[in-house]
Amino acid sequence: MNFDYDVVIIGGAFSGAATALMLKRKHPSARVLIIEKMAEFDRKVGESTTEVSSCYMTRVLGLTRHLGHHQIGKQGLRFWFCKAPDQRFDDCVEIGTRYQSRLQTFQVDRAKLDSHLLERAVESGCDLWRPAKVTKCDLNGANGQTLNAVVDIDERTVRCRWVVDATGRAAMFSRKLGHFRQNNEHPINAVWARFSGVKDWDSYEWRERFPDYAAACRTARSWATNHLMGHGWWCWIIPLHGGDVSAGIVYDSRIFKLPEGSSLGERLHAHILSNPIGREIFGAARVIEGDVHALSMLPYHSEKVCDDGWAAVGDAAGFLDPLYSPGLDLCAYTSYYVADLLACHLRGEDVAPRLRQYNEHYPVMYRFWFEGLYKDKYYYMGDAELMSPALPLDVRVYYIGLAIPAYKNPERALLDLPFQGRPGRIAAAVVKFYQSRLVTLGKRRWATGYHGKNNAGWRELYTGFSPDFSLRKLMRKGLFRWWKAELTNLRLMFASPARVPAAESSAPAPVEA
Repeated sequence: MNFDYDVVIIGGAFSGAATALMLKRKHPSARVLIIEKMAEFDRKVGESTTEVSSCYMTRVLGLTRHLGHHQIGKQGLRFWFCKAPDQRFDDCVEIGTRYQSRLQTFQVDRAKLDSHLLERAVESGCDLWRPAKVTKCDLNGANGQTLNAVVDIDERTVRCRWVVDATGRAAMFSRKLGHFRQNNEHPINAVWARFSGVKDWDSYEWRERFPDYAAACRTARSWATNHLMGHGWWCWIIPLHGGDVSAGIVYDSRIFKLPEGSSLGERLHAHILSNPIGREIFGAARVIEGDVHALSMLPYHSEKVCDDGWAAVGDAAGFLDPLYSPGLDLCAYTSYYVADLLACHLRGEDVAPRLRQYNEHYPVMYRFWFEGLYKDKYYYMGDAELMSPALPLDVRVYYIGLAIPAYKNPERALLDLPFQGRPGRIAAAVVKFYQSRLVTLGKRRWATGYHGKNNAGWRELYTGFSPDFSLRKLMRKGLFRWWKAELTNLRLMFASPARVPAAESSAPAPVEA
């Protein structure tokens, strides 16, 4: 048929540009058009990469030089817990790594990353309409798809064989076709901003004031994704290239509400300052005006992610939770899978089985990932004694199931969506079991007034997360911590329930953007 393009990709940020770049590499003669509505990219809520997405960016997309020169190397995860607002900084509990990360990950400014990746896609031979807004899209399967768009002030029409939805949270096709599903089991909201004047976690001042804190860690705390943890909420603190710091809160509206204030930025800042760790780091910080954002009801997914003629990638297919930064991992899996599928079709292969597999497995993967890591986690994440087993167990499963296969053979691993087959189902069941137990322990601790009782006076620093036999040691430590928490739970089963504070138990309305 007489198509203007083989593939049109709606959305030129990470997922769209990555799909385009991989498609051109796999099938150089493919005629690809990218339609991007924004003249310039803005910063996203997700600015931290994990091992799988970093492997995809460096070993597959070839972005190592950009990441090295224009982004910051990440030094793992670090969790902070407190027992009371007036607690001393060095008395708060710290859980994280002692040494430099074994596998490279990054703290990224998404505006810079998305722009660079889109430039690479254009350099590979893709056409670009920008700024352009798609006003209509008719899907006709094998007969071709027709799109109408306004480019600057001109109206244009384009016909193609395939359309890729990379519109992010707008999820154009999912909403248009009735496949969009909000995850009401996980009512989390987010408020975030950029700050200037944030104190350096590793400055000389700490050695004088808190020598034990300074001497305990051999890597840069400032370059980690630092998390302040509380009952029903957590805050991220992420450094960005150039000196700004991204900070935000994610909270479960069933458990927690944000403090009142005249503006979202002030409310976020006030909450951070109510925490002893946040007060030390953000005491002299200032919110950057015009760079404050909010989103309600973060998680969602599409029940159907493709058909003959279209496919969804990245956030257009679904979103889970910012904790552990899985967003770019899902972008990596979906963009690579769809690019390979389209290349196979353009070479004349039958891709009906691949379309069927993507449709059938994506909702299953989403469900397993959600139930294993995030369902009701906000009920216990503020208790250091419960997060201390969760972190090593979660990391071990992630490394064995996803990170190690990715580094052994990235192209093969990225074609296998997580939790496929019997091994995947077994792994999902194991993670779901210990996660549900920790949730049960967390709820009982809160009901009996024991939640966070031991969030003081100790520190747990690991030698580092490595893709080798040291993961066994990490698993043993996590299992031991879990066993101790279960013993405490036996004692609490016979304790009298404590009255839950009204401010924490209320279910406020979510914050709107």
